[in-house]
Amino acid sequence: MKQVAIIAFDILRTGIRTTSHFALVLPLTIGTAHSVGLSPSIDDSHFTPLQLLGKNLFFDTSLSNPTGQSCASCHTPENAFTDPDKSSPTSAGADPNLFLNRNAPTIMYMAYSPALHYNADDDTNVGGQFWDGRTDSLEEQAKQPLLNPLEMANPSKAAVIDSVQNGPNAELFKSVFGMDAFTDTETAYDNLVHALAGYERTAVFAPFSSKFDAYVAGNAELTPAEQAGLELFNDPAKGNCAACHISTPSPDGTPALFTDFTYDNIGIPKNPDNPFYSLPAQYNPDGAKALDLGLGKTTGDPDTNGQFKVSTLRNISLTGPYGHNGYFDTLEQIVDFYNTSDVKPECSDPLTSAALATTLGCWPAAEYVATVNHDELGNLGLTSEEVSDIVTFLGTLEDGWTEARATTVGEPPTLAMIVLGLLGLRLAYRLPRPPKRYSERYPD
Repeated sequence: MKQVAIIAFDILRTGIRTTSHFALVLPLTIGTAHSVGLSPSIDDSHFTPLQLLGKNLFFDTSLSNPTGQSCASCHTPENAFTDPDKSSPTSAGADPNLFLNRNAPTIMYMAYSPALHYNADDDTNVGGQFWDGRTDSLEEQAKQPLLNPLEMANPSKAAVIDSVQNGPNAELFKSVFGMDAFTDTETAYDNLVHALAGYERTAVFAPFSSKFDAYVAGNAELTPAEQAGLELFNDPAKGNCAACHISTPSPDGTPALFTDFTYDNIGIPKNPDNPFYSLPAQYNPDGAKALDLGLGKTTGDPDTNGQFKVSTLRNISLTGPYGHNGYFDTLEQIVDFYNTSDVKPECSDPLTSAALATTLGCWPAAEYVATVNHDELGNLGLTSEEVSDIVTFLGTLEDGWTEARATTVGEPPTLAMIVLGLLGLRLAYRLPRPPKRYSERYPD
């Protein structure tokens, strides 16, 4: 509103010579697309008691040691339930001097991931939670961060339950699970993660409300660049992204999830900026030589060493940095890596950052070389314009898109008419023009 008011005033003073600026603002207020929040507006009254408890626990900062960190600290709604701190490739724990070795993945749409299993038809592992599939369900996933010394750092399940019992959600916990809910620690801990998972299975985490969803439903049109990006994304002879990031509905009718929940080693290098490498030996005994085996550590199968879960691309524009270790700062970097990792020469320093590698025109060696997938990526032959189009298309996967048919969010419906009226007022009364043009007074 403030921006439009300023421009309306300038129209009033300068007349139609400001129409070039006016034309930039008017499309923002009439018939344009806007993101109005990732998740659907769900009032607490629409949650079941279990889901509401799960929500409260998800944001409860008393459940860490020391207090101050909640699940939402590394999985904020505004960042598609990823870490809001983009200054580090991996997440800090309740102790801000301790860091995980991996980038915090989004929780959105993870309720659709099946339990980890081997698919013999495709000769691949599918499902599970975390980057390495080490748990089969949202419940089992939620148990780990609470006790991980590099995350919420509670010394025991009993300590967690004691915090709940003496915290702001104790009464709701008892109303959901009974007055004796805190009697048995194991049962209480299972109930706690059951509540968290219940919240994570709500539409808050799977709204299917992106521009792409509106396009599929026939309620939106893609721009030429977005349309070109979608075609490149799906084309097996071009991007071939849809081979793993499925862009069509599931057989049961679930909208496209943009992942098949499989695992792959795309050849991501070690991240020289990963703070995990400098942790004390009690947390990282291998120091900078630490090797992340990914799925291989879960399965014990050396053929899966270096493989990590195929991430959903929904909300990908909000979830950087990218890769299991946060190696890539931007979508442009990681799409270029898919395109050229087998084409560009190998950087002389294996600990070259993505930004520097882009400047030098090289890529460092993969962290785990033996299992890198060279068949489906690395030499896609995309032009820089095609890479840009794919990145542009990925922006359509951000949830919360809507068509603002009359005004921007929060502005009065008649604002556009007010601006036009002020323009007419200027023409009618012929107010004096200022001594300098708009562009001279407000240079870019």
